[in-house]
Amino acid sequence: MKRLSELLEGVPVKKRHGEMEREIGSIHFDSRAIGQGDLFVAQRGVSVDGHLFIPKAVEAGCAAVVCEELPEELAEGVTYVVVDDSSEALGRLASNYYGRPSEKLKLVGVTGTNGKTTTATLLYEMAKLFGFKAGLLSTVCNYIGDEAVAATHTTPDALAINAYMRQMVDAGCAYCFMEVSSHAAHQKRIASLDFDGAIFSNITHDHLDYHKTFRAYIEAKKTFFDRLPAHAFALTNADDKNGMVMLQNTKARKYTYSCRTMADFMCKVVERHLDGMLLKLDGREVWTKFVGGFNAYNILAVYAAACLLGFDKEEVLKNVSLLVPVSGRFETLVSAQGVMAVVDYAHTPDALENVLSTIQELIGKENQILTVVGAGGDRDKTKRPEMAEAACRYSDRVILTSDNPRSEEPEAIIHDMEQGVKAEWADKVKKEADRKKAIGMAIGMAHPGDIVLIAGKGHENYQEIKGVKHHFDDKEVVREIFGMGTIHY
Repeated sequence: MKRLSELLEGVPVKKRHGEMEREIGSIHFDSRAIGQGDLFVAQRGVSVDGHLFIPKAVEAGCAAVVCEELPEELAEGVTYVVVDDSSEALGRLASNYYGRPSEKLKLVGVTGTNGKTTTATLLYEMAKLFGFKAGLLSTVCNYIGDEAVAATHTTPDALAINAYMRQMVDAGCAYCFMEVSSHAAHQKRIASLDFDGAIFSNITHDHLDYHKTFRAYIEAKKTFFDRLPAHAFALTNADDKNGMVMLQNTKARKYTYSCRTMADFMCKVVERHLDGMLLKLDGREVWTKFVGGFNAYNILAVYAAACLLGFDKEEVLKNVSLLVPVSGRFETLVSAQGVMAVVDYAHTPDALENVLSTIQELIGKENQILTVVGAGGDRDKTKRPEMAEAACRYSDRVILTSDNPRSEEPEAIIHDMEQGVKAEWADKVKKEADRKKAIGMAIGMAHPGDIVLIAGKGHENYQEIKGVKHHFDDKEVVREIFGMGTIHY
């Protein structure tokens, strides 16, 4: 337990009402979780205003309330603290409650539309190869040292982040690598975290259902860099047209990486193969087990960040060759008949184009690309036709199917995607709302040497339909269709 005054250290307080030295049990922003003696933080959310639930929190026994506006009736025996921004305050409160764990770790955040998971995960693996214990907060899985903890969000809430980091510190971790989503930056879930580095990968069409405009999406990413401390490094992709924007107002040390132009850290793809690439990193050749130009950027970002963290450059290069692809990112399976399936998380037009252009570079001239792709329900609808358009442009056959339809009808989502199919592509496009049947259909049409891309879900092992998550794993479906003769790389 901590005193309320201790928890509020560093929080700009506008008004106080009640006892400030009282003991606090736990902190919550969900009134349903409140217990006797807890602190309730009333946040103004996207769809719900937490101030409406202050009476419920009081009724449940909270000892104190942090809010932006005092309720009309003040309960006897409850302390009220008024702040300008409850979400900002929650970050500092959470940090103080858990003993400011981010200050005891070398913390690096990765933001961007594509590449966050791969870059953060590979940095985590890189630190381990150097013999350090490290933590990871990512879309696929969270790790406290070697212990896996299931991930529910790309970036958890402020309380969960600090709780995880406390566990990392207690487990002896020296580093933490985390994905920083635009939602998390905008909602200030990362407020008061002491970052030692930030990486920007790229920014393309995504999450406009939340941010409404592309400019607002960029600004959300940029706030992460704007708030970095002077001791941190800010590393950005100079080849992205918005890459240098991230560095405009940051106090951090500024660095760039590029595969196309002069930068602080540079990379060139020397050879491309289906099982890896030969890269030239800052003039030194290194073989990697990764495929595709987009992964050249991810590897370069990992190399650059590792060097900026002070790891020995020669050892970093050596360790790059030991790194392996992340689950659901360009994972390949080959049937006994020689049909290759690629399972990839690509769920934006740009990511889909990156994967398909990579396959196009590697596939034999006589062979075909067959793509199975859908789009998520209750998310940015404007990218649906763009997803179909990218699939058609690079593929010989396309099957539009279901992804995570959520509350929407799969057929309606597929109809939206069809708007991106030009008349000359109509003959090569089929529709099948049942994702398992769609995968089977694509593999059934494939011949030896052909490549079937199954895009959109990658590492996910479920399909969300009408609020229920049903077990579904693209890789399991492929293995089942391929049979016992499957070779898994």
